[in-house]
Amino acid sequence: MSDQKSSNDLHELSVAEAAAAIRGGSLSAVAYAAALLRRCRERADLRAFITLDENSILEAARVCDLHRDSNKPMGPLHGVPIAIKDSMQIRNIRTSVGTKVLAGFRPEQDAAVISSLRAAGAILFGKNNLPEMSFGYTGLNVHYGQVRNPYNVERITGGSSSGAGASIAARLVPAALGGDTVGSIRLPASLCGIVGFRPTTGRWPTAGAAPISHTFDAIGPLARTVEDCVLLDAVVTGYQHPPATSGPGLEGVRIGYAPKQYLDLVDPEVERAFKLSIEKLKASGAEVIEIDLGDDFLPLVEKANWPIFWHEVMPHITKYLEENNAPATFMDIYEGLGDNVKVWWTASVLPSGPDYVSKEAFLESVTVHRPLLQKRYAESYCSNGIDALIFPTTPTVAPPIPADEEITIAGQKVPGLAISKNVVATSCAGIPGISLPIGISADGLPIGMEIDGAAEQDGKLLNLAARISAVVGKIPAPPS
Repeated sequence: MSDQKSSNDLHELSVAEAAAAIRGGSLSAVAYAAALLRRCRERADLRAFITLDENSILEAARVCDLHRDSNKPMGPLHGVPIAIKDSMQIRNIRTSVGTKVLAGFRPEQDAAVISSLRAAGAILFGKNNLPEMSFGYTGLNVHYGQVRNPYNVERITGGSSSGAGASIAARLVPAALGGDTVGSIRLPASLCGIVGFRPTTGRWPTAGAAPISHTFDAIGPLARTVEDCVLLDAVVTGYQHPPATSGPGLEGVRIGYAPKQYLDLVDPEVERAFKLSIEKLKASGAEVIEIDLGDDFLPLVEKANWPIFWHEVMPHITKYLEENNAPATFMDIYEGLGDNVKVWWTASVLPSGPDYVSKEAFLESVTVHRPLLQKRYAESYCSNGIDALIFPTTPTVAPPIPADEEITIAGQKVPGLAISKNVVATSCAGIPGISLPIGISADGLPIGMEIDGAAEQDGKLLNLAARISAVVGKIPAPPS
């Protein structure tokens, strides 16, 4: 069988397009996998993968082609390669979680999301690079290398789903699974110019994925189209998404934006792109209104988020290592960390640390501050009658490497963690959010906009995101 598409074009296929072509017989899984593997070799400088077994991938593709040629039933992802963040277990494939200590860890069973991909016929296409134990927003891993942004290799990708963002933007894979505790799907999506969806907490199963905080942890898809995120969500959750709304218009949609909370510190170029997107939404029929989440919103997020985040790290990682027969203890992991991560753990994770969160402070965040944040969102959506909340995903484009200590936003020198200031509240409240590319800066770097939905309204959010994506349009691919 000959492939109708040129091998030079195969890397541009979306998940949905590749699945249809393989299922229909116009594309072989082997040819597709081989084309993507060639690109991976060409762009090894991006450091997007920790583990990439070419022979296993090509053998899996060969089996997919034999399966199809035998007229056997095929799943919705049959023969389509999907990359996996190396915090999720794949049976008998090393799961390092970005550490040297776990470099030899070959789990006995798949993570729950991996089982879903296998059942759908997907090819598990390597393990993406990430900061150690998913702790980092720049893409730096002292053991496996700094992940680099395909739009400019001297810029960060965002993290901690760093390799996922780079590999999708560079057209090494059509999609990947990432993890998001305080923005780790949406940050790389924004900075790398792709789509990243964080589901409502608990919508996607997290069993078999190395945790940070079970209160906040979520697994979700990164891809180049909303349609692909919808497809992957359906595969993992079994949710039957309704057909996409016909036509590009947004009549009847009411969207809020909160400048006091999300535009207080933002680069002028990012703000211009965001406001241009608002004008596009209005021109397409949407009603876009300004709302106010309250003067105490940002302090509330701080009190609701960080005590829970830091207090849960040690017990939750310890439990994961024990339950999955990992060949290391929590202290083994700690001792092997690079200095860039160890400094955080020493200060805030270990009970002996100067910034360790007491049980009383933790419980106050769990029982008082976080419920207040969730109530604030629910009341704001209801009282303003909005379908979604929009804001710039990141307040600036991808900063130069290293960006871990200090970055510049709107001419101000601020701590590097400020890159995540707009995405933390979504994770903390557990509501669904999706980042879309909306523009390119004068320096050729992507700009992202996040759309947040109400809790448990993931299907509604994804449908709306597809419509909004059609209105704001696409951005150019990174330079070859």
